Amino acid sequence: MAVTVKIPVPLQRLTQGKAEVEGEPGTIISLITNLDQKYPGLGERISDGGKLRRFVNVYVNEEDVRFLKNEATEVKDGDEISIVPAIAGG
Repeated sequence: MAVTVKIPVPLQRLTQGKAEVEGEPGTIISLITNLDQKYPGLGERISDGGKLRRFVNVYVNEEDVRFLKNEATEVKDGDEISIVPAIAGG
């Protein structure tokens, strides 16, 4: 079993159009690093210098990682990760 990662539409061009990809258990930042190896360019859109970008929200099983351990939040087999870019405007 693996970690399911939901990819937002703006980033799906980096995942060959896939809305969901599989990742490996570990921490959020290690998951992003591993995904970037499979899908080059994905990591830099989500993180910078080992930290999540300010305007990207990441959820583990619908819980915002900012209220857990941020990049150090552990993910395990069967978890569902959602990447949600913040949208600003008015």
